[in-house]
Amino acid sequence: MRRNRMVRAAPCPLQRACVWLAALAFAGILAAALTLRAQGQAPALFPVPSAGVAQVIELRIGDEIEPIMAEYIDGGIDEAARRHASLVLITIDTPGGLSTSMEEIIQHILDSPVPVVIYVSPVGARAASAGFFILLSADVAAMAPGTHTGAASPLLAIGGVPLQVDDTLKKKILNDATAFLRSYSARRGRNVDLAELGVTEGKAWTEAEAFDGKLVDLTANSPEDLLSHLDGRTIKRFDGSTVQLALHNPERIPLQMTFRQQFLSRIVQPDAFFILLIVGVLGLYTEFTHPGMIAPGVIGGISLVLALFAMHILPVEPAGIVLILLALGLFILEAKYTSHGVLAVGGIVAMFLGALMLVRSPLTHAGVSLGVAAGVTLPFALITILLMRLVLRSRSWKFSTGREQLVGAAAEVTAPLVQLAGSEIFQGMVWLHGELWRAVAHEAIPAGAHVRVTRIEGLTVHVVPAGHHVAGK
Repeated sequence: MRRNRMVRAAPCPLQRACVWLAALAFAGILAAALTLRAQGQAPALFPVPSAGVAQVIELRIGDEIEPIMAEYIDGGIDEAARRHASLVLITIDTPGGLSTSMEEIIQHILDSPVPVVIYVSPVGARAASAGFFILLSADVAAMAPGTHTGAASPLLAIGGVPLQVDDTLKKKILNDATAFLRSYSARRGRNVDLAELGVTEGKAWTEAEAFDGKLVDLTANSPEDLLSHLDGRTIKRFDGSTVQLALHNPERIPLQMTFRQQFLSRIVQPDAFFILLIVGVLGLYTEFTHPGMIAPGVIGGISLVLALFAMHILPVEPAGIVLILLALGLFILEAKYTSHGVLAVGGIVAMFLGALMLVRSPLTHAGVSLGVAAGVTLPFALITILLMRLVLRSRSWKFSTGREQLVGAAAEVTAPLVQLAGSEIFQGMVWLHGELWRAVAHEAIPAGAHVRVTRIEGLTVHVVPAGHHVAGK
């Protein structure tokens, strides 16, 4: 009795359509993750300043605090020092961000040889969480009407959802945050006791309340109004020295993020990083289960490289990395072995938890939001299940009993059937039902010719030219 054989069939149109739809879904998610906000054009070369004219370098924090934002602010302050500018004006509107990036920005502000003014603007803007810490570090802190600041309580959270911690650990975290705030705000002449309430109790203040409470130095309706108020003002620097600002008709030089910084700042956002990671894994998973589709593998490979780049920049938690590596291993095993989706589900769970734990920010609750984690993981699960069903259905289509289906089947010669030495048998290779078979015949048959199967012996098929009659067919 001859053994049944699995015959590999070419992908059917339905499979190709479904996988290409999945590839388009990858591309759509990737585009959404990396879409750049309109933040102006790349900076032009700085003009040569007129003699005796004060220069004001203008920077803007308009999103979450992350490593690329810190690089941008640090570079702007360095450029101001190089050009001997009179002032650095940072306009801020942020919900917060990573504590490591926040600390880097604050350190650069405190060390800056050029006075730094931070202005919460426009109307409706906020300097919350990490933004509150940064605001109080400035030589001059100012706010526009209709803005607010504060709400800087440190949280231990996963996906933006606070975790319940014991009182000792909570007290330790609060003490660390308040000590960091006191270390510089007292030297800036701020109301330290009131500022600490923003950390210990999560209090927030409007611009009027912050000014009355001596958290900020002044309020101004516009940047022009702010510079007018600062002209002739004497300020005390962090090192104890005093500087009198001369800002009459200053030359204002806006320094915007370069295209590279805009692009990278989107990648290193925790939510975008998670999306890239999921798209990368799903793309490679699709290529493993449906080899030859190309598009999912290309998109997945690019996405995974970008995610690894973001992982290199962001402060990561080792446990998150371990879970992600475990998920990758589970997906590879799922592509190699039939587990009916069990390994895929395990990979989804591991990837979900790993992404939530991956970004570490001790003083703030920045990280992958729970909504994004769930919103991306659920479609990811559905696509994975769809692809697995296609694989299982394809395998059920491929099963056959050999003689009953293959005898009389058409095939194409891929390697010409040539005569074996000392024999009347001609041997070559044919493409039959999506798979290469060894073929033999009683006459020479060139490559590209079409033949029909007459019988099967083990892994060898006997063929005749397509025009010949096959018994029983």
